[in-house]
Amino acid sequence: MTAIALSSSSAPPLNKYLASTEKKTRDKAIKTLSVFLSDESRDEVPQSEMIRLWKGIFYCFWMSDKPLVQQALASELAELILTTTNMSSALSFLNGFWKTIVREWNGIDRLRLDKYLMLVRRFVNVSLRFLMQHGWDSKICQEYNNILTHQGGPLCPSDGRVSVGLVYHVTDVYLEELDKSHRSSTQDAPKPVPLALILSPFFNLAAQTPLGTTYKHLQTSLFEPLLSSCSLQEASSEEEEDKDELRARKRRRVESSSSDIYASIISNACLDDASAEAKLPSNALRRRILRRLFEVASHAETRDANRRKIYALCNAEHDDDDLSEE
Repeated sequence: MTAIALSSSSAPPLNKYLASTEKKTRDKAIKTLSVFLSDESRDEVPQSEMIRLWKGIFYCFWMSDKPLVQQALASELAELILTTTNMSSALSFLNGFWKTIVREWNGIDRLRLDKYLMLVRRFVNVSLRFLMQHGWDSKICQEYNNILTHQGGPLCPSDGRVSVGLVYHVTDVYLEELDKSHRSSTQDAPKPVPLALILSPFFNLAAQTPLGTTYKHLQTSLFEPLLSSCSLQEASSEEEEDKDELRARKRRRVESSSSDIYASIISNACLDDASAEAKLPSNALRRRILRRLFEVASHAETRDANRRKIYALCNAEHDDDDLSEE
């Protein structure tokens, strides 16, 4: 096969190579895409072209049929985020990924579902590493949050195309992959994780989702484990804490492993701005997260049924603190 070239006018031919039935052809197309995205001399890739490229990438992954090949390709695709030199193109690449996943998710058959679940997990992990690599810059974090929550994003509460199964999976893996990305950091003194900023798409989804089952999953799979982990970290640092209270805190833990999974981020987190805020003790972090949930519940656009549920969660968790006060 002749060398594969990619320019602004050659995305459709590259798509043909990406979706080829021959693995060698697909591999060459991925290498061409990698070289293209890492070329510092190139301008931002237009979103329309990125969406066309992702159509080919999706079917390139569809064609991978052996576990080790799937794992390697999932990692290689996700790592393209970190090697894309143009910031706007990196975000465009992420936007193309999520729009394609949302659009194609319901068409994934049962036999292929596991590998796409893995692909989503890889992209969540590398996306968070990308944000950490850029010092949790507030503007970049917000741009990524917008990708997740706007039309075509997996956490958009008003987009009826988004599969509930996809929402559940992203919710299930997000904190785990955030903690993994932080623990794997090679930075000598990484900036604190702006936890409320990073989780704001989930707060907003909890406030606005029309599905009671989705709200329940967010509460039981993300909010409660996070709050319980903060409580357990606080309890472990207080040697004189009453044993009955410690047992009560442990009973609130959703899974026994959650405190270990989230320990890295809980011990090095702030609320919104990694550049201006110091990391918070776990008890203060827990209070601030609850306060942020309380504030989100009070917004005018929050659904009444969801507002009541969030207030109930805050009332059950706040340990007599007045969350309405700063």
